[in-house]
Amino acid sequence: MRRWRSGLGLLPVLFWLSLFLVVPMLIVVVISFMGRDELGNVVFTFQASSYATFFDSLYLGIYWDTIVLSVVTTVLCLLFSYPLAYYIANAGPRMQTWGLALITIPFWINFLIRTYAWVLLLRTQGVVNNLLIQFGWINEPLQLLYTKGAVLLGMVYTFIPFMVLPIYVALEQMDKRLLEAADDLGATRWKSFWHITLPQTKSGIMTGSVLVYVSTSGMFVVTDILGGAKSAMISNIIQSQFLGARNWPFGAALSVIFVITSLVLIALFNRAMTSRHLAAKEGR
Repeated sequence: MRRWRSGLGLLPVLFWLSLFLVVPMLIVVVISFMGRDELGNVVFTFQASSYATFFDSLYLGIYWDTIVLSVVTTVLCLLFSYPLAYYIANAGPRMQTWGLALITIPFWINFLIRTYAWVLLLRTQGVVNNLLIQFGWINEPLQLLYTKGAVLLGMVYTFIPFMVLPIYVALEQMDKRLLEAADDLGATRWKSFWHITLPQTKSGIMTGSVLVYVSTSGMFVVTDILGGAKSAMISNIIQSQFLGARNWPFGAALSVIFVITSLVLIALFNRAMTSRHLAAKEGR
């Protein structure tokens, strides 16, 4: 009876996931094997030409740039977020409240407004260039906007909260008694962190990394606004194929490839983190 009750309790969840995740993904897979006519309408003839088009050097280069940018953004978010989350988790109750409030404040402001604020800061006549010229550090404005650096800055700024919050939760849930025991046994703070704190916060690191990587690789707004025509990601190509070029089969094929490669990279990352955790356990 307990199994039946638990199974019945899962039915709404399974129905919801099937209706809004599995079924749409199956439709995308089917469309990716279709063709299109001269007007851009989907033609229901089975073919794999859309997948063959992906292996053109242009799209392979864009996809490689997408993976590199997503990985670099994830690593930078982790490097900046872990010390911040560690500080907030070990601060007093009042400081924790203020720290979490400051982390979540960006969510209260429209995403497009926050992104366009970077345009005002980085453009040729923007705040940053005006300050640099005023202090005499440069003679001519620098090209800060519409560069890969601007896109990377916008990505890191946007997705840092997605990394801080999971790590903070993991730090809050860890067993602090192990740190006290390590201190009593004479372990240094670095050894305590490496062998106790870091392994116990692995779940937070994995959750934050997956959230940041998937969100970054699927983001096209930041690239459009801060990167302009000089920077493109696979998400921009997918958007243009569906909304501009009216090539739904190719856009669907890119979406399927994107989902598969993301799952593979996440699985490899999960495996690497698990292997490292087991190695740390054996080392102890």
